[in-house]
Amino acid sequence: MATAASDEERAEELARADRIGIALVRINKMHACVAAHMSKSGLDKASFVLLANLNQLGPSRSSALAEAVFSDPSTVSRQVATLVKDGLVERRADPEDGRASVLAVTEAGARLLQERRTQRNVVLARLFTDWSTQEWDQFIEYFERFVGDYEKALPDFIAGSGLGPRSEGKTN
Repeated sequence: MATAASDEERAEELARADRIGIALVRINKMHACVAAHMSKSGLDKASFVLLANLNQLGPSRSSALAEAVFSDPSTVSRQVATLVKDGLVERRADPEDGRASVLAVTEAGARLLQERRTQRNVVLARLFTDWSTQEWDQFIEYFERFVGDYEKALPDFIAGSGLGPRSEGKTN
């Protein structure tokens, strides 16, 4: 009987996980739509992600930026070249090693990020107008927790660990 209950509980967990997975697919689809429109206005999603992460990191080597965005250094290097050309990022001498350089967000890059952040926040605030302050605060708390846990699990998603038929029958 204990096995049947645990099998039933596992099925319920997987059903809940599926609902979240489907919601994530929907969010990703909508995000792709926004990214396509951003790209038409001159800044693709990958470049924006690099710019935002570099802004958060502060002046950094290209390798550190690549690590922060879980990307290949050569890919980041090509994308950074476009950001430099567009005046959103600049190369500076590395204060710790003058032979190397660090990347830094320019004033124009910081302005662009702030404009996009303000636009995003206005739209998000509008989205929650029908939510009570308590509902909104509770959602934020749970969402931030989810995003943190998702970040921690990212290597498992990338490696495919726990996904698909290869992992069936494994126990954690």
